[in-house]
Amino acid sequence: MLGVNKVILIGNLGKDPEVRTLESGTKVATFSLATNESFKGKDGNRVEQTEWHNIVLWRALADLAEKYLRKGNQIYLEGRIKSRSWEDKEGNRKYITEIVGDNMTFLGKPSESTSPNRPPATEEPQEFGESSAAEEGDGDLPF
Repeated sequence: MLGVNKVILIGNLGKDPEVRTLESGTKVATFSLATNESFKGKDGNRVEQTEWHNIVLWRALADLAEKYLRKGNQIYLEGRIKSRSWEDKEGNRKYITEIVGDNMTFLGKPSESTSPNRPPATEEPQEFGESSAAEEGDGDLPF
């Protein structure tokens, strides 16, 4: 049976992306993304709740994150959940759940103080993804 692993988030960066280049030359960017939810509590008062997500971007998206994303920027992100584990230096097993981004759109107004290299502002949000039909050279639609 097939499954679906799809995540859609809209949130703000909690820190500047940390970008590193692997030995193979592939770039990877990591950062935290905060999503907010508000609801009325049992006492009738509004409650604000923040959830933090560990984000991982590869290749072209990592490059865009390095150039244009800064702490506080708002983005729309599509991706998938991935969990992994490793042993630390003391031999303890560590676990982490991450969102591996596939598509990203810059939201909000560009700020000169937080994103001096951000692409020029346009009327529409700017969407970026790992692959598209145009990039793959497949201009014909199957229908």
